[in-house]
Amino acid sequence: MQQAIKDYILDHEADMVEMRRYLHQHPELSFEEVETTQFFVDKLEELGLPYRTLDPTGVVTEIEGDHPGKTVLLRGDMDALAINEANDVDYKSQNEGKMHACGHDGHVSMLFLALRALNANRDLIHGTVRFIFQPAEEIGQGAKTVVGQGVTEGVDNVFGLHILSADETHKVSVEPGPILAAGDKFTVKFKGDGGHGAQPHASKDALLMGAQFATNVQAVVSRTVNPLQPAVVSLGQFESGSRFNIIPGESTLVGTVRVFDNPTREKIEEGIRKYAQAIAQAWDGQADVEYERLVEFVDNDRASAELAQKVVTESFGEENLRHNPATMGSEDFGYFSQQVPGTFATVGCRNPEKSANYPHHHPNFNIDEDALKTGAELYAQYALAYLDQDEF
Repeated sequence: MQQAIKDYILDHEADMVEMRRYLHQHPELSFEEVETTQFFVDKLEELGLPYRTLDPTGVVTEIEGDHPGKTVLLRGDMDALAINEANDVDYKSQNEGKMHACGHDGHVSMLFLALRALNANRDLIHGTVRFIFQPAEEIGQGAKTVVGQGVTEGVDNVFGLHILSADETHKVSVEPGPILAAGDKFTVKFKGDGGHGAQPHASKDALLMGAQFATNVQAVVSRTVNPLQPAVVSLGQFESGSRFNIIPGESTLVGTVRVFDNPTREKIEEGIRKYAQAIAQAWDGQADVEYERLVEFVDNDRASAELAQKVVTESFGEENLRHNPATMGSEDFGYFSQQVPGTFATVGCRNPEKSANYPHHHPNFNIDEDALKTGAELYAQYALAYLDQDEF
């Protein structure tokens, strides 16, 4: 643990809170973060740091230390959600229908203070620290887009974090192995031949096909996937029909798949396709299946996770290290961890006394801003700890 980093972050904590509140007032949706990108461009220019803007939004920069070494990438996401904020605070969103309801305003504010702390202490850096202010995490496309623009080229390790409203402020969890699931989307369209509700024998009922699919698609998991391997198939949309006495000729179902490994993913995709085709064939209809792999699973490299745990215990005390189980939630950081070894952590921000006890994506979501200094220091201390190793 580098005391100079801790001291710098505590000395500039108020700046970070001010930044977070400004960003909270000016949320922008995925791939629309034009003003947010410019905000950080201006801040980097004030520091005299080189930077590169990304297409269509986002910015990447780096700090070279006074000593040679490897390169570690620190990532923070910056997009908001299409939610009307219900909080009555003086930094409430000024953009109607948009809100930082997941904490990304906090992520980039923590990342920027970590950047400032490291920039002020280049003599501690054995290598290079790269920073990515990433767009479009909420739609699962941002990480893939920026990786395609070369932000991981030359990078040896990557670190990211997410504040977590389920955990008390300052509690940090960073476990080795798969911790967040891949998140896929599938769309099934059944086509039949509509007709009058009084003459079902003269039609090919696409609603019936969809209903049978919805009722029984869980068998793809329960009868084809090893029961010791976690997997979820959930349907979220079912659209069919236009009137009570017309048998529909089309139906559309949309759902999600969550898994922790690619072989299970492939088995479920194959099962969905086969099952949809079998139902359509049974009723003399057609089935079109579209399967999209939106978000990769987050798989924490063991050595990286254990290093992060060491940083947590040395910086914040053993009592603040949690061991949360894996969750079927998704995060597009997984696309980074598929390219480069690294790890992803959660930082608790729950404090009912400050009304910071609502779940993510809720119109009353807010954070205990005391958690920001924990995240900022974790970013910076992890980077230094990784680069300070002789071998990794």
